[in-house]
Amino acid sequence: MANIQQQEASLLDINLSNARSENESYEVYRERLATNKQILKTYFLYGREAFREMFPNGVATAMQQAQTRTETVEPQTTAEPTDSGIEYRLNRE
Repeated sequence: MANIQQQEASLLDINLSNARSENESYEVYRERLATNKQILKTYFLYGREAFREMFPNGVATAMQQAQTRTETVEPQTTAEPTDSGIEYRLNRE
């Protein structure tokens, strides 16, 4: 039984507490609550085994990997429109 609880703790290796930490700003606290809500929703929707398959190294590791991916991706710029010489007119009846 203790082994199963340890596996669950390693799978959900993030702070799931609803209490705000002493050194946690209100904005970070609200973001953490929203993230926890989404994580628990996914966990209860798909179940323990599917959740374990989705996040084999734990949720915190997946969140860190996602954060590093978003930091390394450069924002895409849109090119200037090439049809600037085209004039659009509406037909009046």
